[in-house]
Amino acid sequence: MKKLLSAASVALLALAAGVPAQAAGEGKIADHEFGFEGIFGTIDRAAAQRGLQVYNEVCAQCHSLKRVAFRSLKDLGYTEEQVEGIAAQYKVTDGPNDQGEMYERTAEPKDFFPEPFKNDKAAAAVYGVAPPDLSLMTQARPDGANYLYALLTGYEEAPEDFDLPQGAYYNTAFPGHAIKMPAPLSDGQVNYQDGTEATVAQMAHDVTVFLHWAAEPHMEERKRMGIGVVLFLLVFTGVLYATKRKIWRDLH
Repeated sequence: MKKLLSAASVALLALAAGVPAQAAGEGKIADHEFGFEGIFGTIDRAAAQRGLQVYNEVCAQCHSLKRVAFRSLKDLGYTEEQVEGIAAQYKVTDGPNDQGEMYERTAEPKDFFPEPFKNDKAAAAVYGVAPPDLSLMTQARPDGANYLYALLTGYEEAPEDFDLPQGAYYNTAFPGHAIKMPAPLSDGQVNYQDGTEATVAQMAHDVTVFLHWAAEPHMEERKRMGIGVVLFLLVFTGVLYATKRKIWRDLH
């Protein structure tokens, strides 16, 4: 029940950006250091794997990653056997069978992360609104990774002079600071398989890294290609300049 409640609170995470501010004030979003930033940035595989664990244990009961296939997890350093094991934790709907009926089966690496509810109306019946898919969450707004991390770590006691509406929580990152989502993470909420201490800050960092990878699984390839193109253009420019100097030197 405790896990379900915590997952339910995370179910509102992505909705936070769309909830109208309850009071005036801009959200405070600090620049958190992520290894994937910059033209040479890469995904921290260890952090992303821990982030997947946070997703599996905290978020998956409410949120899907319907644009992410299990087999793509090999890009994070998992073996085929590990990917099969992760997929086997989920059930997916398949069919129709010979009787023309849909049926459930154990997920396979070829499948995508399934949605936890049959449809949006079923989800809305539980939470009032369907929890959104997290596949593109860090791309949902400018500076999305920093915003997500700041939101997850920004819960504090409201100042005495702050008029906090009933049923809302004070969050330094959320515009207006009054948010309907309770704090989704708490220290020690997961038991990291690699022994890392599961503080709120650590879990927020790790799940943000994982979700950034989910939103941009080809980011590293794109950056390598961009660097290659820039290097080619620099060399090509040098060749053209040298050719120009030789041609004009011969003419004079």
